[in-house]
Amino acid sequence: MSDQVRQTTSGIDIPITATQDHLGDDDRPQQAGVFPYTRGVYPKMYTERLWTMRQYAGFGTATETNQRFKYLLDRGQTGLSVAFDLATQIGYDSDHQMASGEVGRTGVAIDSLADMEMLFDGIPLDKVSTSMTINSTAVILMSMYIAVGKKQGVSPDQLMGTVQNDILKEFIARGTYILPPEPSMKIITDIFAYANENLPKYNTISISGYHVREAGATAVQEVAFTLSNAIAYVESALQAGLAVDDFAPRLSFFFAAHNDLFEEVAKFRAARRIWAKIMKERFQAKNKKSLLLRFHTQTGGSTLTAQQPENNIVRTTIQALSAVLGGTQSLHTNSYDEALALPSEKSAEIALRTQQLLGYESGVASTVDPLAGSYYIEYLTDEVEKKANEIMDEIERRGGSVKCIATGYFQDEIAQAAYAYQKKVESQDTIVVGVNRFISEGVQIDSILKIDPKLEGDQIRALRRLKAERDSSAVKQSLEKIRSVATEGGNIVFPVMEAVEQYATVGEISDMFRSVWGEYHE
Repeated sequence: MSDQVRQTTSGIDIPITATQDHLGDDDRPQQAGVFPYTRGVYPKMYTERLWTMRQYAGFGTATETNQRFKYLLDRGQTGLSVAFDLATQIGYDSDHQMASGEVGRTGVAIDSLADMEMLFDGIPLDKVSTSMTINSTAVILMSMYIAVGKKQGVSPDQLMGTVQNDILKEFIARGTYILPPEPSMKIITDIFAYANENLPKYNTISISGYHVREAGATAVQEVAFTLSNAIAYVESALQAGLAVDDFAPRLSFFFAAHNDLFEEVAKFRAARRIWAKIMKERFQAKNKKSLLLRFHTQTGGSTLTAQQPENNIVRTTIQALSAVLGGTQSLHTNSYDEALALPSEKSAEIALRTQQLLGYESGVASTVDPLAGSYYIEYLTDEVEKKANEIMDEIERRGGSVKCIATGYFQDEIAQAAYAYQKKVESQDTIVVGVNRFISEGVQIDSILKIDPKLEGDQIRALRRLKAERDSSAVKQSLEKIRSVATEGGNIVFPVMEAVEQYATVGEISDMFRSVWGEYHE
């Protein structure tokens, strides 16, 4: 290795000794909270307030997940993050044949407002912010969240949180889409318009690089693909007649944190700088809040290993440290057993304690951007920015994100990057401790969380009771309003909100969308 040029995971050459000669003329670190926000979006960053510790959770029925939420809040978690099961993500009710065997497995099963009411039972929505990782059915789940708030006496303008609502990355890297791109984008801009009038504290989209990275992209590709998608969303909203400063302040982002500590820190700093320049120079945004790249970070699920799972505690700590040093606004730390199953209570608590140790014991929150001015960090920040801009220019040349999805450009680039990484692991050019080096035989985990198969039956029976007891005529009328608005081109949020309040289900509303707009097949 000593005779080779060392490189980051994105192929950036690493100088053995970084000096001022590696920096450009403009590499004097600016203050945080000042354009282009390389050092952070707020002047005092964590010295004033720590990041939100937002552990992702969801499994089984709403009852089980509500208990996990309360368990985490009791142990010092400062925000909620909801994982939904696969059926909920792709618009099927729990009693649909497509949901068989999947109910409550990868997240919580939500069929109707009744489930959402149970999910947040005893949790005050005017005091706790909630992130929902939901995309194709985002408008439905967001409407349910608003309805729960109303039932608690919390008006929409008091709600805090984020709905992921990022459909482009589903076409690129994840696959939980329902509708074709055009109507999918229309629903997103409808949400932007509704939120501008009604949800001043709520982030209407979390433009996600996380899933792109988890699919195999490099750190540089993660930045480039994510920000190119963000440009597509801004352009779509502008074409729909929205003013940039009416919706841009509520855009948020979601990135992964992987193992190359310094590259990850530089990635976050570079992404902030690129986005601020795009919003100011390309889109002529005037509101300072429109320029801020505010982001959530999750440690890298794809980096976790089933072999020697306790090693994942250390990996997660390194990754979380990079997010904090990079200036994240909220953070989820993965549990050490997630390569094997959903997190147990014990592993979830250790993951939360990891954040608390960083926040309260490590000293990293005592000053703003503690690595600023490091020759190596500033050099890497410049290199990530330069290489990401080159990729973004290529995406523009090819017609933008939506066209690149249609031609398979993103998918091909990610596949090539994933293949290159796997070859390095197999040749041991990249070391994965416990997998291709430092292997221990017979290491196993004490216990893992197993979802009781009876829960699927419980969920289906509850759904059927709901359908029997609700006002069927009111449900039918509300669904017909969705069909009418979808056909005529009005804002879809309003009829969806009416339908969920009548206890129409996720599957019924999604089927109405399918009947008007069709279903997307790759």
